[in-house]
Amino acid sequence: MAAKTADGLEKLDLIGPAKSDGHGGGSKGTDVVPENEDSDDDEGDENGHAGEGANGAAKKKKKKKPKKKKKGGSKTQTSPPRVAVSNLFPNGQYPEGELCEYKSENAFRTTDEEKRHLDRMNNDFLSEYRQGAEVHRQVRQWAQKTIQPGQTLTEIAEGIEDSVRALTGHLGLEEGDNIKGGMGFPTGLSINHCAAHYTPNAGNKTVLQQDDVMKVDFGAHINGRIVDSAFTMTFNPVYDPLLAAVKDATNTGIREAGIDVRVGDIGAAIQEAMESYEVELGGKMVPIKAIKNLNGHDIVQYSIHGGKSVPIVKSQDQTKMEEGEIFAIETFGSTGKGYVRDDLETSHYAKKADSPNVALRVSSARSLLNTITKNFGTLPFCRRYLDRLGHDKYLLGLNNLVSAGIVEAYPPLCDVRGSYTAQYEHTILLRPTVKEVVSRGDDY
Repeated sequence: MAAKTADGLEKLDLIGPAKSDGHGGGSKGTDVVPENEDSDDDEGDENGHAGEGANGAAKKKKKKKPKKKKKGGSKTQTSPPRVAVSNLFPNGQYPEGELCEYKSENAFRTTDEEKRHLDRMNNDFLSEYRQGAEVHRQVRQWAQKTIQPGQTLTEIAEGIEDSVRALTGHLGLEEGDNIKGGMGFPTGLSINHCAAHYTPNAGNKTVLQQDDVMKVDFGAHINGRIVDSAFTMTFNPVYDPLLAAVKDATNTGIREAGIDVRVGDIGAAIQEAMESYEVELGGKMVPIKAIKNLNGHDIVQYSIHGGKSVPIVKSQDQTKMEEGEIFAIETFGSTGKGYVRDDLETSHYAKKADSPNVALRVSSARSLLNTITKNFGTLPFCRRYLDRLGHDKYLLGLNNLVSAGIVEAYPPLCDVRGSYTAQYEHTILLRPTVKEVVSRGDDY
């Protein structure tokens, strides 16, 4: 999800989607024509009519039946996206991400037979991650084309979330369906000085403006395998250097990440890349700072924030990345102080994996906890998701669950007012044989 603080399409034609921009991955040009399409091969008929001559051949040609359309799905995505990716890839072979070979002392992994065997044992894991990544790519490509100033944040968030649910094939209205697949966490739409963890609550009337800098951070999951990826949208080219700085920093973090790499070293490389940029605002050159108390993080099944953090500034953290781990490499740049604090109205929540078993005196809290457990488990959710399930008057119960330590609240994280922040993020898999940037696409 967005970040972890250091303190605690017109129709999109998928026949040849998103060929990688030189990264060797992303959304590859996979032919999604359903397999075993009905053929017009009439060899059997031809053999049966051998010797009839030209007139017979011509007559037979006239009787040729038209192609039958294969049942079971469209070959192209709709706008807005509503075709499940499982229908677009009926053989279950989803595009792989950008593949980066390990180097130096880990170079042996590419050809080592034992590592290759371990990799082959992870087929289900990889398929689920790649399916979620394809959902993310298709939804964000649509969002990048359609989001415009004048839209409300609620309209934008619901457009993204309805699309993710449709493409995963899990609408999340039946009990437990969202745990099988769907939104990995609420859509973050953090604007300007707000860097992360902001999504509109019910009744929010905020409208996207021409000069806004909006971070779009959302997750898609299949069976708890969360793909966490984010980008920044602007409509004024004055902010281009800010976006370039953060994109460069994120790609630097991805390049430096790997098995046995110390996260403190990754943070140093990210900071050096980020802070080599500046942006002109109001006739003044403003340095771009890495937000020092926002980090990347590891991801475990059904939990967006595992136990490890990836700093985006230089640190003495000697924690190493390990084989088989999944990380969200995300960076944030700011024209402000480069430090965020809790601000604005809370919308993001998640049940703690190690939540205590305590007696709840508020009846609405007990009922709400049952709904959260059955519909989200430890996946993050927001108030709009509770509204969607038909809950009302739940704030007292929700606050009771937070105060009891059962549910964690994630308030919006903001730099000083008047500043601008940007974010880019990808999910990487540290496979035994190769590093896979599973969420990579042609866009970023």
